Amino acid sequence: MAPASVKPNSAGATTSTATVSAVSSSKVPPIARPLAGEPEEVASNINYHAQFSPHFSPFKFEPEQAFFATAESVRDRLIQQWNETYVHYHKEDPKQTYYLSMEYLQGRALTNAIGNLDIQDAYGKALNQLGHQLEDIVEQEKDAALGNGGLGRLASCFLDSMATLNLPAWGYGLRYRYGLFKQRITKEGQEEIAEDWLEKFSPWEVVRHDVVFPVRFFGHVEVNPDGSRKWIGGDTVQALAYDVPIPGYKTKNTISLRLWEARASSDDFNLFLFNDGQYESASQLHSGAQQICAVLYPGDATENGKLLRLKQQFFLCSASLQDIIFRFKERKNENRSWKWSEFSSKVAVQLNDTHPTLAIPELMRLLMDNEGLGWDEAWEITTRTVAYTNHTVLPEALEKWSQSVMWKLLPRHMEIIEEIDNRFITMIRTTRTDLESKLPSMCILDNNPQKPVVRMANLCVVSSHKVNGVAQLHSDILKAELFADYVSIWPKKFQNKTNGITPRRWLRFCSPELSNIITKWLKTDQWVTKLDLLAGLRKFAENAEFQAEWLSAKMANKQRLAQYILRETGVSIDPNSLFDIQVKRIHEYKRQLLNILGAIYRYKKLKEMSTEDRKNTTPRTIMFGGKAFATYTNAKRIVKLVNDVGAVVNSDPEVNSYLKVVFVPNYNVSVAEMLIPGSELSQHISTAGMEASGTSNMKFALNGCLIIGTLDGANVEIREEIGEENFFLFGATADEVPRLRKERENGLFKPDPRFEEAKEYTRSGAFGSYDYNPLLDSLEGNSGYGRGDYFLVGHDFPSYMDAQERVDEAYKDRKRWLKMSILSTAGSGKFSSDRTISQYAKEIWNIEECRVP
Repeated sequence: MAPASVKPNSAGATTSTATVSAVSSSKVPPIARPLAGEPEEVASNINYHAQFSPHFSPFKFEPEQAFFATAESVRDRLIQQWNETYVHYHKEDPKQTYYLSMEYLQGRALTNAIGNLDIQDAYGKALNQLGHQLEDIVEQEKDAALGNGGLGRLASCFLDSMATLNLPAWGYGLRYRYGLFKQRITKEGQEEIAEDWLEKFSPWEVVRHDVVFPVRFFGHVEVNPDGSRKWIGGDTVQALAYDVPIPGYKTKNTISLRLWEARASSDDFNLFLFNDGQYESASQLHSGAQQICAVLYPGDATENGKLLRLKQQFFLCSASLQDIIFRFKERKNENRSWKWSEFSSKVAVQLNDTHPTLAIPELMRLLMDNEGLGWDEAWEITTRTVAYTNHTVLPEALEKWSQSVMWKLLPRHMEIIEEIDNRFITMIRTTRTDLESKLPSMCILDNNPQKPVVRMANLCVVSSHKVNGVAQLHSDILKAELFADYVSIWPKKFQNKTNGITPRRWLRFCSPELSNIITKWLKTDQWVTKLDLLAGLRKFAENAEFQAEWLSAKMANKQRLAQYILRETGVSIDPNSLFDIQVKRIHEYKRQLLNILGAIYRYKKLKEMSTEDRKNTTPRTIMFGGKAFATYTNAKRIVKLVNDVGAVVNSDPEVNSYLKVVFVPNYNVSVAEMLIPGSELSQHISTAGMEASGTSNMKFALNGCLIIGTLDGANVEIREEIGEENFFLFGATADEVPRLRKERENGLFKPDPRFEEAKEYTRSGAFGSYDYNPLLDSLEGNSGYGRGDYFLVGHDFPSYMDAQERVDEAYKDRKRWLKMSILSTAGSGKFSSDRTISQYAKEIWNIEECRVP
């Protein structure tokens, strides 16, 4: 831990902040006041937790201790609302949604909780009384490492909206010990180290020792004399529930994110073997259970890695469904009689991508084997209960599991999947003979003798009552290409639900200066839950006074970001330069390579200019952030290249006042909350047709940042909403991509001289001795694995550079740029997750508001 900072006191001597806060806290009586509202009462409650919920040695009240005591004080209020919400749902027995996701990228909870509860001022003043600043205490919180990128952040935005809209809903996920990884940048590039978010503990979670379910792996299927089947033997681990409260904005409704932890019981510890010195054998099941929730997306190159990933997915599905069924029965038993036919009128299960697909055969198994239902009744319930969100058209992300691995780990589920597939094939052969030739690609089991697999997306589509994409373009591609044959069978099954983001975290709390200006000029803060009201800013877009205030707020955010960058990377950046940011998972289709090659070309041209010519250019700071998957070699090479370019450019005295290139390490939600408000241009430059939606593009646009991008994912709708003239468009369109790839294969591609120049300069050794040929070779040739420029970087490079020139020109005209920035925020009303979740509630889940009185 960093030493306490030192401040001069009134006599000129120095005292540490720890001493100041210890003295301050001793003046505040430690009294339990869980529902405190006044600052003095809040301070007493915080001090009560510091003394009577201790996690540290006594007599310390440094920022870290103050954070945990503050969080537990806020949690008191949340638990009260939580219990009221749970009791209200139990009494009203509404239909409820259960959201299953392998990822939740929650971010810090303290700012969000006190913001949603509308108690920021009281907590700020209370902490002042205790010798601390709220801003400093907030910084002590670690991000919960439960997600990777857009999929997990979307799930978290959705939970925030479910609570804010007073919808009866519940999230289910896994309590990862280490999550994905913490990214460290060294001279070698990206280094992955274990995330330490649970090293101490999370003050927000509540362990539910009474909520435990058994989850079985391996074993075999036993057939009873009456023909019923039972899965027995193998290994059984216990799923223990940890609940995290999710408060709505200015409402009592507080819902749960239930995270499962895998544990073995004491019966599974072999004391005889341990005393015999066979320590590892004695605790084999305990060790195996710990592995299940250790890491998000463990490497799956080995058989063991595949088994572990599949275990994780099944563990989430089985524990969650057992819990859902238990709650359904618990509520129904109090109302005396009930029927299984009522299940789907009380329960909606949403699968967030293909990771929770095993919920389908698991629900069938629980209904048939445990509850004694027949196939037809179980199938009717399952298909009316489960809905599926598709997040990708990328083949590697449409999961396919080895049949042999599935038979080994989940023999009963494979029987059920086989039966679903057989019945689907029979249905096609009897009712849709025109599709019989398509069966090899439509069926669930691919029985290719070389590599027999289970196609999880196909299982989802066949078994769900609704399937949705996450942006209009993406949903259109799903219907026209990926799932076209299924659409001809079930046209009403397929929908679009354009993603959204929560305006609370992504504007109201992360950019208070801009939020206050918006509220002042709109004369209401209702926009925080009715984001469409932002359209009212359009009439002020050219107002000089409003523009001046807008500029002031943006500059405050830029200065805060510049301080953060200096602290984290040691690079000093100029807040008067154009802040150009690309932050997202590092992947070839997201084309960080296009961005850095553009920066390399810009650097080369600046080097060639005269001193006078340089003065006429637009100074720019280009920032990158994101994690490359540990085994994704080319993605890690891109990270290395960005850092190598930055090292040269930033230390070049001729150029570094006109260009800086910065890689921001360990990108996560809290880093995004700093970067996004400080941004002015953001790059969303994926190959058209490959990004399902994107949600960071929405966050940037909401914060008055302009986008340079392709017509991909939600970019299409953002451009429509904010106006084409406020979006820097370039690149091939999704319908052109297949033709362009074909032309490339036929040797018809003629590279732009600027593209060749950027590659050659990279190869020249200008950025160090590292061999970038393998990375650049992916852009060469006409076809072949890892070659042929599959992502069309070369094709789009000239139009990308032309668009960047338009950016430079627009930025020189401050009034024009400010008008565009204001119109970007004004046009972002559609992209609230409140709108998205309202549509899910009405059009997929059929659930209604259940407000806690």
